[in-house]
Amino acid sequence: MTSSATTHRRLPRSTGYLHTLLAVAVTAALAVGLLVGLGGAAPASAATGTIVSFTFDDANADQLPAASYLKSKGMTGTFFLVSGFIGFPNYMTLPNVQSLVADGHEIAGHTISHPDLAAVSVDEATRQICNDRVNWANWGIPVANFAYPFASSTPAVETAAKNCGANSARGLGDVKTRFSCGTCPVGETVPPAAPYYTAAPDQVDSTWTLADLENSVTQAEAKKNGSWVQLTFHHICTGAVTGCPAPSISPTIFDQFVDWLAPRAASNGTVVKTVGAVIGGATKPAVPGPVAPAAAPGVNAIKNPSMETFNAATGLPQCYLAGGYGTNTPSWAVTTDAHTGTNAVTLTVTNYTDGDAKLVPGLDLGDCAPTVTPGQTYTIGEWYKSTAVTQFALFYRTPNGLWNYWTSSPWFAASPSYAQATLVTPPVPAGATAVSFGLNLFNNGTLTTDDLSMTQAGAAPAGLRSPSLTPAAQILDVSAAQAVSAGPGNNSAQKPPKNKGDKIATHNTVPGPTAPNTAGRGGKKPQLGTAPGELTLPPFVVSPELTRG
Repeated sequence: MTSSATTHRRLPRSTGYLHTLLAVAVTAALAVGLLVGLGGAAPASAATGTIVSFTFDDANADQLPAASYLKSKGMTGTFFLVSGFIGFPNYMTLPNVQSLVADGHEIAGHTISHPDLAAVSVDEATRQICNDRVNWANWGIPVANFAYPFASSTPAVETAAKNCGANSARGLGDVKTRFSCGTCPVGETVPPAAPYYTAAPDQVDSTWTLADLENSVTQAEAKKNGSWVQLTFHHICTGAVTGCPAPSISPTIFDQFVDWLAPRAASNGTVVKTVGAVIGGATKPAVPGPVAPAAAPGVNAIKNPSMETFNAATGLPQCYLAGGYGTNTPSWAVTTDAHTGTNAVTLTVTNYTDGDAKLVPGLDLGDCAPTVTPGQTYTIGEWYKSTAVTQFALFYRTPNGLWNYWTSSPWFAASPSYAQATLVTPPVPAGATAVSFGLNLFNNGTLTTDDLSMTQAGAAPAGLRSPSLTPAAQILDVSAAQAVSAGPGNNSAQKPPKNKGDKIATHNTVPGPTAPNTAGRGGKKPQLGTAPGELTLPPFVVSPELTRG
């Protein structure tokens, strides 16, 4: 995925270079000392031929013609694929990936949903790396190598990559280009001194010319020291941003570079290899990451339930996600008009035609999403005040890390003062590993929410029960309810920090019924909500990459 040196959190670029030099020097010194002590000789000098690896990130479908062109020239590449994106529109399908394997290309890991691994807990990063490998193994395509989303890592995340079974992990931005890092080496060493953050040039994008690609090779060839150059591509396409999102390079330039590179094996000893061919080593078994523990009976499973901890990266409370779909204009803002404490969130929807908008506990692999037991029922609650009707939208996570729309509750009436909406969920579906939920808006209006709760059914925390002077939310009487009319119709993971009260307009696609205001199957009144199994939607993931375009 999109990345640049500025998102490389492991070490600053110049420091990383010195770290690599020191690692090489120490390794060489130890090896020589050991061999001499044993009566042996120093290692032979490395091969002088340059190695080039074509690497492709994210599983973008527009990479497939490039893969075919490489094959036509007798070359293969390494595809770092996000397992959660497989089958999404504009991404590769599983048969696409299987065709890549059949053509000799390497498939490698790139997490389940492409988060910034330096910005999540080590356990969450481990789940993203390990469970991604498990997904590929379950598809019959075991993977041996890995690349960090946004090239963002920490020493602890690198240890996680190693412990998950990866043989190497690629960074970006620590090899010299005309764009940056003028004092960096012209390629990675073989073997790499730091295999869990291998050096590579900045990603290839529209600012790169054919000459830039050629120079990345010739500057390494000039050193005659066996440098390894990993070139990273995302989109290979042309056209408007909507049809060819950044970072991209045109197919013409890509093909011209492949044509230029092809004869250099004979003339210069420069060879094209996959990452796996350079790194070597057996593919290790896939092992799952740590499972987030479920809350004990009677304990609220929601993290940051009163929204008091603020996340300056998102502008929302920590562990909450802005989501929605359809044709409407939503925005979210932290407010001091809270039920308890000092923080709540107000959602405003304008220009409503269809779909909904909501705030839900994060749809992740365990840092925020509460772990559940299949077959168990849960009591969920949320305090709200609103100018329009609202309802709970519920979602569950599957073992492969994807999320599914589950069900929607009956409607709750608009309330000018705080009221508590509560619901006992249906039994959690078989195989589900976590649940998330939130009150939504499916009309123009405002909705302020606070104090979420989720416990095993019959064990809601007393502190989140409705006080005697504050009424519980009124579920609308279906027989008397009026119809609700529709209103008028890297590019990196790092963003400037946000302040409380900032208007947040960017949101993730979190699906649901297309028209919540209309009758359901068999003329069912919409005020009753959507029962489990009544609406089947494709699974989805939430990713900073998908909101970036």
